[in-house]
Amino acid sequence: MRRVGGIATLRRAVSSGVATQQHLAQVAPLSTCSSSSNSPNFSRRLVDQFGISPYVSRGVVGTVFFSVAASSLAQDVHAKEPPRSGKFLPKEVVLYQYEACPFCNKVKAFLDYNNIPYKVVEVNPISKKEIKWSEYKKVPILTVDGEQLVDSSEIIDNLFQKIHPDSSASSDDEENKWRGWVDNHLVHVLSPNIYRSTSEALESFDYITTHGNFSFTERLVAKYAGAAAMYFVSKKLKKRHNITDERAALYEAAETWVDALKGRQYLGGTKPNLADLAVFGVLRPIRHLKSGKDMVEHTQIGEWFSRMENAVGESAGIQV
Repeated sequence: MRRVGGIATLRRAVSSGVATQQHLAQVAPLSTCSSSSNSPNFSRRLVDQFGISPYVSRGVVGTVFFSVAASSLAQDVHAKEPPRSGKFLPKEVVLYQYEACPFCNKVKAFLDYNNIPYKVVEVNPISKKEIKWSEYKKVPILTVDGEQLVDSSEIIDNLFQKIHPDSSASSDDEENKWRGWVDNHLVHVLSPNIYRSTSEALESFDYITTHGNFSFTERLVAKYAGAAAMYFVSKKLKKRHNITDERAALYEAAETWVDALKGRQYLGGTKPNLADLAVFGVLRPIRHLKSGKDMVEHTQIGEWFSRMENAVGESAGIQV
């Protein structure tokens, strides 16, 4: 009865979100954080199947499709040591992001590990006014001394080359295999887990709406209508990616990664490589959600994750 009641409450929240339709109609339709897995049909499906306003549905799906929520990550400003490489000393690095986007968190893990100071600009997922200047309308976008870089993996490869001009980011087959695994498999396991139940969906959106760049009205609509929409969308994602049991798939992915380490501290050996940073970046936001706690409790990934937390250290980002 409690589960049915929760779903009914979320359905009512979706209906109440329609009242803000006139406001949302004035803003641009959303895309999402950069991923080759985006599907424009999900917005229409939300309209057709759940009676959600097309304006609300585009905002909801664009904000959180394949996104990852967390409940305990602070956005404090921390003083960091200089970059690890003296050859790459940019004057200004700016990351345009959604706090809950896994691909944005991949980039942040790389920047944090390499002690590269950067400014964080939280993009309003409804208006996207913070990136009006760019023809590219997805996140992450990184600017390095005015140069625009897009797509999380390409951003990381570009920065790696700047830090290590004598090395290639794509020369290690094992590293590349697991970086691809993160983008093509791991991120798709996360959403069905984060939005698995009504309570977990609300837990995720409580974080998203608290830390995202929303107005008061948008915050209310996104929290309840968004949680409702993504609860149902997560069921579609399960089917699309052939997932029968969300937690089992998450645990299997975690154990698959631990097996790939083959007893090493990191996939990179004695220090993290780009695959380590990609896995850590995607998982870091969910660590203190119910799904993340369950993952650490029921798999052997905890020790590696703790080592990564120590290796990456505190955030090098400054919220602006």
